[in-house]
Amino acid sequence: MKPIKTTVWDPAEYLETEEEIQAYLSDIFESGDPDLIIAAIGDVSRARGMSNIAGDTNLLWESLYKSCFLEGNPSFATVVKVMASLGFGLAPKLKAS
Repeated sequence: MKPIKTTVWDPAEYLETEEEIQAYLSDIFESGDPDLIIAAIGDVSRARGMSNIAGDTNLLWESLYKSCFLEGNPSFATVVKVMASLGFGLAPKLKAS
């Protein structure tokens, strides 16, 4: 039997429009999983250009990359800055019971 060749799927390569990005983030935020949310914010940041986001937020590129990917535990202030740079806010939403 031949070995199966697989490739890594990178969401950042498929997030092209504002609508796609908003739908992606909305779905991930619905999960309530903090690790998944941080990863999704990182995906969108890479899709938009990590260096652009770093410049907008006055964060060092390395620091931003590290907090979104390596350590995966950015401060809340960093999350708010990155979301604002991406054109999104954070707003409370009642959960369905």
